Amino acid sequence: MAMEWTGARYADCPSVEVETHVDAPPERVWVVVSDVELMPSMSGELQRVEWEHGAGEVGSSFVGHSKHPAIGEWSTTSYVIESEAPRVFAWAVGDATRPAASWRFSLERVDGGTRLRQWMQMGPARSGLSSAIDRMPDKEQKIVHGRMREFEANMTATLAAIKERVERVSD
Repeated sequence: MAMEWTGARYADCPSVEVETHVDAPPERVWVVVSDVELMPSMSGELQRVEWEHGAGEVGSSFVGHSKHPAIGEWSTTSYVIESEAPRVFAWAVGDATRPAASWRFSLERVDGGTRLRQWMQMGPARSGLSSAIDRMPDKEQKIVHGRMREFEANMTATLAAIKERVERVSD
């Protein structure tokens, strides 16, 4: 289901969430979602990740290298802001208190498996999208909506890849 047009602007800090059911307990799903260095193998945009400080606990940081056909290549530093095995793993891009984006995996034990959700919020700090909005302020809502739809599609694909990886190990 495609994301509904909301007319959101960047300053609205729009968010998107997707979910799937994984036929495995949260403890097994957690191993995959909390391994940020594994994420590039399940993402079309994220190319490479390295831990910079720590390795998964709150306050640790990692650098992610991304690539997008319309945006180019870039790197960001993210900070783990929640890490509660096997329930939630979240990080903030840029400044942990005023991020350019926030991301979260939530895991819930249901029906003999795991309800896995991925959520992201754009803003409030400026991001790479901000320069496109600066160049075309009259198209801000279309730019934001287009990027949020990309996030939704990419997150759906990431959850499918996590599900496939975890369930394949379960067989």
